[in-house]
Parts: sequence; structure tokens; C-alpha cells
Amino acid sequence: MNNFICSRRELLGRLGGGVAGVAFADLLNRNGLLAQSKSPLAPKPPHFPVKAKAVISIFCYGGVSQVDTFDPKPLLFERQGEQMSGVGEVRPTMGTPGGLMPSPWKFRKHGQCGMDISELFPYVAEHADDLALIRSMYAQSSAHGPAIFQMSTGSVLAGHPSVGSWVTYGLGSENENLPGFIVFTDYRGGPINGAPNWGNGYMPAAYQGTPFRDSGDPIVDLHPPEAWAKSRTQERGQKWLRLLRELNEKHLDQNPEDSELSARIHSYELAFRMQTYASDAIDVSKESAATQKLYGVGEKPTDYFGRQALMARRLVERGVRFVQIFSGGGNFEPSWDAHWDLKGNHGLHCAETDKPIAGLIKDLKSRGLFDSTLIVWHGEFGRLPISERMDGRDHNGNGFSVWLAGGGVKGGTIVGATDEYGYRAAENRKSIYELHATILRLVGLDYEKLTYRFNGRDMRLTDVHGRVIEEVLA
Repeated sequence: MNNFICSRRELLGRLGGGVAGVAFADLLNRNGLLAQSKSPLAPKPPHFPVKAKAVISIFCYGGVSQVDTFDPKPLLFERQGEQMSGVGEVRPTMGTPGGLMPSPWKFRKHGQCGMDISELFPYVAEHADDLALIRSMYAQSSAHGPAIFQMSTGSVLAGHPSVGSWVTYGLGSENENLPGFIVFTDYRGGPINGAPNWGNGYMPAAYQGTPFRDSGDPIVDLHPPEAWAKSRTQERGQKWLRLLRELNEKHLDQNPEDSELSARIHSYELAFRMQTYASDAIDVSKESAATQKLYGVGEKPTDYFGRQALMARRLVERGVRFVQIFSGGGNFEPSWDAHWDLKGNHGLHCAETDKPIAGLIKDLKSRGLFDSTLIVWHGEFGRLPISERMDGRDHNGNGFSVWLAGGGVKGGTIVGATDEYGYRAAENRKSIYELHATILRLVGLDYEKLTYRFNGRDMRLTDVHGRVIEEVLA
């Protein structure tokens, strides 16, 4: 430390600016230099007793066509090629709107509830009686950027905490060795807007989602470089520790209300513990061959999504509060954004996800975890019932489908309906605010009481809106 002068912030950055340096927390702990503060992810009691303790969000990025999956419209066959009438002006986001286009896939009824599901989802259809299907969802925007933000954070504008952040803020985590909120993105790329989709917004950074990889170390530079590991017990390291303690104490004396330091040290501690626990938590090779087969691991085209779904189960089993899996990445074909070749696009993505999702449901049931885990399947919006480029569909925020299953959900339920074309939510319309209020309710949180003070205002996930969708509650 000879003649070395730096600010507290610079020192912290040098010691632990990346995950590669977080083993430094072990030294802090062994030398009694860690600030004594309660972890921001410590478990917190819910507002009322519930069954669901964790959430797995399956985000089909790009926009799933409701009229080809969960919302059959026979009129499209009768009026194929004709223009829609009586629905007002149709405003596509790209290209020129064509005529009405029927689904190339057949629907049939499933389960005791008689739920109509497309042949695109034969495995999920076997669990129709577990699903609470909402056919009357609508969004504020039909553009990917703001629509994804709204589904992810409740607002079409950037800078707000994501749903996973609100859940972990409200409930904490039941595993101190793993992040409370973990995200898996598609191998073809992430969604538009990137990390703010799972960001903490104006909340402390402890509540942001942590992206995990589905092979190798779950995060980049999880383990420290060999040179650092060898030198951390040397005399120079001890000098750094003593200096850090002095700076910490001085800073806390001058700024007793500043939680930044304790939050950052918490992240160091967590990252250090993750070196031992994170890789094991997502190691699907420890699962039986039968379990891997259930998810389609090692098979095409289900391997990548099947691995992530299986990892999600392993994570919620270990107390992680919120896991989000993105199906589809990048732009156009790699995502669910079927502006052309609808049959090829949805045929691929449904084949990738159908078996793993059904496997997840079955596996959670066999382990007694289904009633304590909420599964939410959704995109950011739906697609138009008219053609685009002859064989595709444009964006549609006016009406689309979402389903929920698991803890606290009334399975075999169908809520609302779109119009006869599948264009607009027409009966028992449900907003994204209401979906978010319902998710919070199912994990035991009151959407009106769960607030965070920011800029002099008590902020909420649903802002000044919201209402619980009582029809889906068991």
C-alpha cells in the first residue's frame, strides 16, 4: 500500500468490482471486517398465508399467436382472405394488412374442463386441468420495446423494477447461497431492452435478476483467477483489509443512513458463497436419466429449453424465489416474432418448449412442489388474425392469451374471451396490471401494500391500477 491513495469507491471497485474478486469476502469474514447488517434477501413474511412460495415465469419473447395456440377461431376458416369488419381500424406495426388467415393447426378439447388447445402443444394439453387460461389479456403497446417493459415491470417506460424484483423485495429468498431472482435467456440472444427487463429499477441492486448460463459456471468469472487466490493471504492483502475497515467505519459514521456499503458487501458475500453452491444447483447431470428425458434434455429440439426448465426446478427446490426463462431471442425468426413463415416459426418454438413445460409440471407434482410453485406462461402481446406477407402475422396488443398453473391457481379455468376474430379482448378484459396484481396475490403479497418509497412517492408494481383476477384463484 506504499504511497497508494484512492477513494473508498475506487478501493471497493479494485477489490471486488467483478465476480472474479468476490472471494475477497471470505477474507473479510474471517478477519471480522464484514459490516453487520441484515441481508436484503432475508426471508420476509407474506401479507397473508398462501401456498405459492416461488415463481417460474416462462416468457415467450416476440409474441405468441393466440389464435394458433390457445384461442381457436372457426370464423377465420369461414371468412379466409376477407377483410375484418366491425372491429374499427386495424393498425399493423409492419407491412400492409392482408385478409383473415385461419390457423394451420387443429384444435381439440382436453381434460375434464374441455379446454381447446392447439396441436402445437400436445404435451401441455395433457395438463389442461392444471391450467388457468386467460384469453382476454390486452397490453398498452403493440411494439416490442414498451410491451416487454410493461409485461416485465408494469410500465412501458424504462427504469422500473421488474416483477421478480418486486417479489424478492416483498418476500426475500429462502436460500442465502443463491440469488433470489435468477434469469435464463435464449441461446440465440436476449430480448429487446436487455437487462432492464429483469432490472431492479429504483430499488437496491440486491433485487435485480441475476442471469445464469445453462452450461459451465452459471455466471462469468464466478471463480477467482489463480493468481488472486494464491495471493489473498499474503501480508499485502492484510493491509488492504485493515485500510478497508478504517474507510468503512469512517464512511458509516459520516453516513449512517447510507445502505450502499452494506448492500455491496452483501453482494460480495453472496458471490463468494455462490462459488460453492451455484454450479451444483444447476448441474442437471445429477438428475436421473428418466428425469432428464422428461424434460427432453439431450434431445432435439428440446435440449436447451429442457435444461433451463430443469434448472428452474432445481433452483426453486433450493429456495430461489423467482426464476424467469426466456424462450426466443434476438429478432424475428429466432424469437416468436412470426412476421413471416408462421408455420415454421411457431412450429419450432412450440416444439422446443412443449415437452419441457409439461415435464416441469409433472416433475414438480412428483416432488410435492407443484402446489408451492406458481408457473406463469406468457409473451408481451399476441398476433393479428390477418395475414402478413401471406404466411405471417403482425403484432397485436389488443388481445392475447396467458396461463397460470401451480400454487394457489384454480386449474381447468378459462377466463374471458376475444372477439369472433381473435383480434380484441372483448369479454371480461384483463390488463397486465391485473395479471401482476394476481401474481403478487398468489405469492402472498398485497399489491396495494407492497410499496417502495422513491422520489417522495410510494411506488407500486401496478402503479395506481390493478385488481386481482379472482377467477383464477383456487
